[in-house]
Amino acid sequence: MTAGEVAPGIRVAIVDDHPLFRLGVAAMLGTLPGIEVVTQAASAAEAHARIDDTVDVVLMDLHLGEDSGIETTRDLLRSRPDLRILVVTMLEDDESVIAAVRAGARGYLLKSATPAEIERAVRAVANGEVLLGPQVAARALAQLSGARSVGRDAFPDLTDREREILDLMARGHDTAGMSRRLVLSPKTVRNHVANVVAKLGVADRTAAVLRAREAGLGGD
Repeated sequence: MTAGEVAPGIRVAIVDDHPLFRLGVAAMLGTLPGIEVVTQAASAAEAHARIDDTVDVVLMDLHLGEDSGIETTRDLLRSRPDLRILVVTMLEDDESVIAAVRAGARGYLLKSATPAEIERAVRAVANGEVLLGPQVAARALAQLSGARSVGRDAFPDLTDREREILDLMARGHDTAGMSRRLVLSPKTVRNHVANVVAKLGVADRTAAVLRAREAGLGGD
């Protein structure tokens, strides 16, 4: 940057299917020095169409109508691994936090966050930090550490996501239940279940659950 040039600010995209929340956050961020909202989207399709190389940070809701914010996060990061994604959602359960972090999100806030907390999170993730809101941080980190080790010794061929799916299966969750907990589409969950069954070399889902419970998965 040559003398006299102004350093570029943080360029933000907001992906949320609730227009009042989206517009309100955009208006708030627009008043802050060094932050510019460059685009908004209400769906996964709009996000893919509008988020380009000019965007630094994405504020991402987890529920985008029929779309999943988790899958949208993962897809965006495949093409833009340098993108910083900050989840801003109403979901505070451990599974949603874990799913978001595993998808590549750099931050996680609840929609009840104050404007100051949102500003701090935007600046932090833009700077390469990982930031979880105070309501979810301690619990989420403990759960994330445990979830990553679930079944690792018993089922080394499974990915972390597949072990998580297997554990939920062993706990009695059906496809719809796992879809809600992990904020994934039912089709994606079914694909993971099929992969688990194939990798375990068992005949069906029931047999996979029996193997999981024998290995100690599915407990409280």
